[in-house]
Amino acid sequence: MADEKKTIFSGMQPSGLITLGNYLGALNNWTKLQDDYNCLYCIVDMHAITVRQDPAKLRKQARDLLTQYIAVGLDPEKNIIYYQSHVPQHAELGWILNCYTYMGELNRMTQFKDKSQKHADNINAGLFTYPVLMAADILLYQADLVPVGEDQRQHLELTRDIAGRFNSIYGDTFKIPEGYIGKVGARIMALQ
Repeated sequence: MADEKKTIFSGMQPSGLITLGNYLGALNNWTKLQDDYNCLYCIVDMHAITVRQDPAKLRKQARDLLTQYIAVGLDPEKNIIYYQSHVPQHAELGWILNCYTYMGELNRMTQFKDKSQKHADNINAGLFTYPVLMAADILLYQADLVPVGEDQRQHLELTRDIAGRFNSIYGDTFKIPEGYIGKVGARIMALQ
C-alpha cells in the first residue's frame, strides 16, 4: 500500500450471515475502496459482546464473517483484515478515551437508547461506552476516512469531539477523521 493513499477504517459485528443491507450498505462499498485507499477492515468482536453471546457461536460467526469478507471481494493482499479482540490496543485506547468522554455525551447516543430498550435485561457499561471503543478503533490507526451509514454518524461525530478534546490537551495526537458516505446504501438499516 502506497503511503500517499489515505487510510480508511471500518468494521462489522459478527452477528451471523451478512444481509443484503450489510452488502449494499458496507461491503460493496468497501470492495470499491480497496484500490485507492489503505484499508483496514475489522471484525469487531469486542463490540459484539455488549449483548449476551454464546462464546462458541461468536467465535464461529467471527470466522464466518472473515470468510464472507473475502467472498464478497475484499482482497487480503490489498487490505488489512483482522479481529478486533486480537489487538489489545483497541481496549487500551478505549479505556484512555473513556477518561476524556463525558457522561452527557454518551447519554445522548441514540443507539444506546435503542439497544437498551431492546435488551433491557442486559444494559451494561460496555453497551453504554460502545461509542468510545468505536472511537478507539478509528483513532488507533489514524484513519482519515470512516465509511459510515446514517446509524453510525452520531458515533463518528463523538469520535471527532473526543479526538479534538484530546488533541487540545496533548497536542496533535490523533487525526480528526471524516465520514465517507458511499454512493449506495448509506440509509439501508436491515433487510433481513
